[in-house]
Amino acid sequence: MLTSLTSLASLATPTRRDIAGGIVAGAAAMPAATAAASVAAASSYPSSVTLSNGAIFPLASFGLQIYDDATAEKLTLLAIEAGFRNFFASVLARNQAGFARAIKRCGVPREELFICGSVVSNRAVDEDTAYSFTQLGCRENMEAFGTGGITHLDMIMLDYPGPSDACIRGQWRAFEEMQSAGLVRSLAVSNFRPAQLDVVCATKKAARPVVNQLPLCVGYHDSGVIAANARRGVHVQAWSPLGNGRLTRLSRDAADAKELCSEIGRRHGKTGFQVALRWLTQAGASFTVEASSAEHFRDDVSLFDFELSVEEMAALERINKQPELEGSVTGPNA
Repeated sequence: MLTSLTSLASLATPTRRDIAGGIVAGAAAMPAATAAASVAAASSYPSSVTLSNGAIFPLASFGLQIYDDATAEKLTLLAIEAGFRNFFASVLARNQAGFARAIKRCGVPREELFICGSVVSNRAVDEDTAYSFTQLGCRENMEAFGTGGITHLDMIMLDYPGPSDACIRGQWRAFEEMQSAGLVRSLAVSNFRPAQLDVVCATKKAARPVVNQLPLCVGYHDSGVIAANARRGVHVQAWSPLGNGRLTRLSRDAADAKELCSEIGRRHGKTGFQVALRWLTQAGASFTVEASSAEHFRDDVSLFDFELSVEEMAALERINKQPELEGSVTGPNA
């Protein structure tokens, strides 16, 4: 039986974990703390951003995808060894328990990790139903994460907005209660348009979302969306930041996008995919990415020892196909 948020809040004081095991399950020679220090030492540019509520948010996040708990546990350990400290464990992936087990085993102090869960409650038909669905999702997150001794979250995210303004208000009311109970520090959203953000921000006393997770990649993005969110104090985190490997939306445009990113990468000793991720961070966003090998995990966090020039950023903007296919989603006054 699901317990109440109030009951869960009584467990929210962090406890000492057994860290004797360190990195296991196929994670190789370098301890997690050493790997993170190695990444930091090689970084010349900021690898995190301060959110509007003061939270420090690493720009590179590992977003777990749909696979079983055992796979989630193994890949999370690989990501930690590579230097990842930001994690998006979505309820849609159905493996939050496996992720939580990895966190318990990894040997990295909890305060060095940024953990984000998510709630799906967009099928509600009215405000009260949206509130109830979201409240249930909050409890389910805490119970799943609790299997690994995670008693509080750094962030909770609405995967989708409700179908009406009233439903969004109901969703947000449940999130504010979770925050008030001390179970989460930061509140976030995903796939919210500016007008939907304004529904939340319209109430002066309401807690503000600090992150909006949106589909964004170098070859296909709304050029105004990062600024539109920033005007509301919201940081954009890109999902599908590599366009499913195409670096753009349509297969027909992939060759041009890959060619330019690879060309720029050769100048810096980087891959085309690293250039695409670096473009995002220099444009003012961050990203959550998936990977399944130690090499790719390492590549995805090895971005902060080089900088794209103004000319390179402009060239990359020119391969953006979204304006010609859809026009501006946010609009000039968003």
